[in-house]
Amino acid sequence: MSPFALETARLTLDQPRDADVDAIARYCTDPVFERFMLTPWPYRREDAVGFVDGYVPDGWADDSEWTWAIRERGAAPLLGVIGVRMRGGMVGYWLGAEFRGRGILPEALSAVIDAVFARTDLDRVRWECTLGNVASMRVAAKTGFRFTGAQTGLLPNRDGSPILAWTGELLRADDRSEKPGWPPAGEPTNGILAARHPRR
Repeated sequence: MSPFALETARLTLDQPRDADVDAIARYCTDPVFERFMLTPWPYRREDAVGFVDGYVPDGWADDSEWTWAIRERGAAPLLGVIGVRMRGGMVGYWLGAEFRGRGILPEALSAVIDAVFARTDLDRVRWECTLGNVASMRVAAKTGFRFTGAQTGLLPNRDGSPILAWTGELLRADDRSEKPGWPPAGEPTNGILAARHPRR
């Protein structure tokens, strides 16, 4: 698959580039990434270089994963990253700390879901996050996902061990309204807005 850009009312989703490496490296050293993400830890600049120059283009080339940088529309600075693994339709996303709480991720995620359903024959997209990642859960709920339970996640932890995860799915035929049945939000979990970083 050749990479393609997406645009929403406020956002441009395009390709991460070398100029984004330092921002990615800085955002991914946020301590909440250690708890909730699958990014390498500790995160180093060379991890960001490998992500931009290898992982992202390789995923597009073999059609295994589509990954975008999230930016304000018409502006260059990186706000975060969003992607989808084509085998099973698992979405993942994160934002830099200073950009959270502005409704960016539901808007970006909706655009990605539209693109997946328009360009593939997948009948659903899936979401999961480490149990307790309230902010990620809120993004999925606002985007129209249905809660499918707390269970062992499909994606393992960094060391290969299983992760107890909140899980959800959105079917091609579903509307995008918020669905009942989500766990109580409880206390915010350090404001992290992320499910799975699009990086194994």
